[in-house]
Amino acid sequence: MCGIAGILARSGRVDCESLLSAMRALRHRGPDGEGHWLSGDSSIGLAHTRLSIIDLNTGSQPIANEDDTIQIVMNGEFYGFEQIRRDLEAKGHRFRTKSDAEIALHLYEDEGTACLSSLRGEFAFIIWDDRQKRLFAARDRFGIKPLFYADNAAALYLASESKALLAAGVPARWDKDVVYDLLFACVSQDRTIFNGVRQIPPGHFLLAYPGSAIELHRYWDADYPLEERNGDRSRDPREWIEGVRMLLEESVRLRLRADVPVGCLLSGGLDSAVALGIATAQSPDALQAYTITFDHPDYDESAWAKQSADFNHSPLNLVSASDENLADHFIESVQQGEVMQFNAHGTARYLLSRAVRDSGYKTVLAGEGSDELFAGYGFCRSAVLNATNGGHSTGLTGGRLRTAFRLMRPSSSDQRAIAKTSRWLSRASKVIDLPGWLTGSLAERLELMRGVMLPDLLHRKRKVDPYKNLYDSLHATDRLSGREPAKQLIYIWLKTVFPGYILAADRADMAHGVEVRLPFLDHVLFEHVREIPVRALAAGGENKYMLRQAAAQYLSPETRTRPKKPLMAPPFTPNSRSKLQSVIQDIVRSQSMREVPFFSSSAIAKLADNSHDSNQRRGTEDPLLIMAASICVLQERYKL
Repeated sequence: MCGIAGILARSGRVDCESLLSAMRALRHRGPDGEGHWLSGDSSIGLAHTRLSIIDLNTGSQPIANEDDTIQIVMNGEFYGFEQIRRDLEAKGHRFRTKSDAEIALHLYEDEGTACLSSLRGEFAFIIWDDRQKRLFAARDRFGIKPLFYADNAAALYLASESKALLAAGVPARWDKDVVYDLLFACVSQDRTIFNGVRQIPPGHFLLAYPGSAIELHRYWDADYPLEERNGDRSRDPREWIEGVRMLLEESVRLRLRADVPVGCLLSGGLDSAVALGIATAQSPDALQAYTITFDHPDYDESAWAKQSADFNHSPLNLVSASDENLADHFIESVQQGEVMQFNAHGTARYLLSRAVRDSGYKTVLAGEGSDELFAGYGFCRSAVLNATNGGHSTGLTGGRLRTAFRLMRPSSSDQRAIAKTSRWLSRASKVIDLPGWLTGSLAERLELMRGVMLPDLLHRKRKVDPYKNLYDSLHATDRLSGREPAKQLIYIWLKTVFPGYILAADRADMAHGVEVRLPFLDHVLFEHVREIPVRALAAGGENKYMLRQAAAQYLSPETRTRPKKPLMAPPFTPNSRSKLQSVIQDIVRSQSMREVPFFSSSAIAKLADNSHDSNQRRGTEDPLLIMAASICVLQERYKL
């Protein structure tokens, strides 16, 4: 894992100081070294900050090919690179380093952009091809590793984090349309809160030439099979289970490859316990495990995590995310994360990664991605149960559902309240299970949000339906039509909140130079699991049945049967002396809050005043206050 940056001049020359400023802004991602390169005519520059994981001695970047006509900077890991290297050497390629990054350089020499099909792992890279005067930048299939870009008349800028683009000279301004959408939980896979700053979408690559517009190309997609072709109904489920077990074991084994020790982030749940259990079976020594602890007993999973750690004889490092620690690090964690938060779990992750680095580790496994593979999310539950009970549904794109959308009109007071923001969502909420980030009292959430937003903003957006726009932006009808309903929902999740918010934890981890490897997000494993019918993934209605069976030998009995529980920081307690609550209250009452172009400062202050009263609206008011506070922090820290 590292930080990468590149600048391609549209006219004139690259300003070297701008490139170096971007590199310096990424030092936290690569504290072990840095390097940069400028072409002879200064039309292109690449920069790299290094976190040494593989090839500790010779893996410095940028790396050039044999005749210096191609350069690469890469962030992430290519797994199974040793065999690819041997194959390339047999073809006559000469390597300058022993790092995994260099295989992409030589694969590109042979195969051009098609080299991506041979790369397995989490990665983002930039290649400059001087022969074709072409920049080639790509991001891994799921979007685990970030790659941001900004294109204007002067130059194309690319970097691992938005803050590096701003440091290079890209103007820091709000993208007000994006923020408006985000306030209603409409998360894009390619846009950011910064005007003019975008992300290369997961599974895409970018091509750029000095005098031409950029091109974005998709090279991979989740691409679930059609329902009638979905799996072999006569197939013995034990074959599916065995396939999952073998590929999980392979995925973990590949992610244990490092020239430094590897640990594991451990919650009290199933997914991280599977990663730890398989890794333990493949490692000569016990793995260090790291677990967040909270003050509130209903949110603290350390006792459950200890069961998994003891089962694997792993030393357990408890990392306090106490109210005081959350309060002390809320502002810096929001600044590093570059996204608005709705819960302090982002700050807790920031504290967890800091503890990992302070203990001398810089590489860990984690359990993200399991719910995406095995339909484990609550918003899939009804669709999953329907499939396991032999039912049938047309899903999001079925003709009957589309007809229902057209015919239905909001009838109840709740539906009418939802329709003020989105008539599309109001209709959809009657016939499908809304994703988890929209559940609870949806009407109350939307009404509360509209009540604190600036009236002129609401007026300008009165004809904008953020939920329908988000759905339409995916252009996903051909990828959804005819698929199982649960897989349709997961596909939309994979294109929205998952890369745009969940995987943004990369910035919390890399703020301390910690590489997090995700065995469940292995595309070979995914391509096997996506063929399995939902009725087999959750046989008998058991959440993630397939995973529980495949990994049973690696789990304690308690973990094997434990229900799913999302990792969240505790809410504020009314009339408590919460330091974090005091920090949030101070931020939303500050002068900076009055300058935020989205909220009525008086309405936010009134909401904060009422937040001491009772538990009745904690689930809707606390997230909104944290969102407002995080927007205020971002505005102040980035001078937006």
